Amino acid sequence: MDSITPDRPPRRTLLQALCPPAPRHFPWARPVQLALRSLHIAAMAMVVGALPFGADFQALRLPILLTVGSGALLFAIDLARDAAILTQGSGVAVLLKLALLGAGVLQPSARLPWYLAATLVASVGSHMPGAWRHFSFTQGKVMRYPD
Repeated sequence: MDSITPDRPPRRTLLQALCPPAPRHFPWARPVQLALRSLHIAAMAMVVGALPFGADFQALRLPILLTVGSGALLFAIDLARDAAILTQGSGVAVLLKLALLGAGVLQPSARLPWYLAATLVASVGSHMPGAWRHFSFTQGKVMRYPD
């Protein structure tokens, strides 16, 4: 007997749920991302700008929390739209940025160069052409999704 009944669609796999054929559209995502990105850049600027002057964690607690929180929410929105972003240029740039930030956490004496490198990667990742941003390393082609 066939396990698929005519009144119920077949179950989706986890991969199909995480990586839909086209990204999910959330009408609220664009304005929320704009606000979060603005907050993220301002908070990150305070952190990176204060490091050369010897600011400690206590002095930077709020900007650090705002940077991490806004960044996590931005990444969560992108992942909710389509987790396949992790295999595309923009997602790879985010993962590289996170690796550079992690290196800065692990090497506090060299934190500023690591954080500056992460800032440069983030800038390139945010402003690179769509053909690079949406290039899928797993499929070897540009995935044309509306931003």
